[in-house]
Amino acid sequence: MMDKSYGKTLRQIRKDKGLSQEELAFKTNLHRTYISLLERDQKSPSLRTVTTIAAAMGYSLLEFVKKMDEAD
Repeated sequence: MMDKSYGKTLRQIRKDKGLSQEELAFKTNLHRTYISLLERDQKSPSLRTVTTIAAAMGYSLLEFVKKMDEAD
């Protein structure tokens, strides 16, 4: 399921990059609580949000989706 692999991938990449949820939220102009909800699969992001978050962590959308596929 995409939602579960998205949250898991988001959390893993964020931690690998050494970013807190608050730092990622600041870089993406999103709320920290929203980042938390995404990581816990409580919210489903739009394509724009996925792209924004991926870019903030130095990934293209394609690279991020490949990471999600590896996580499954």
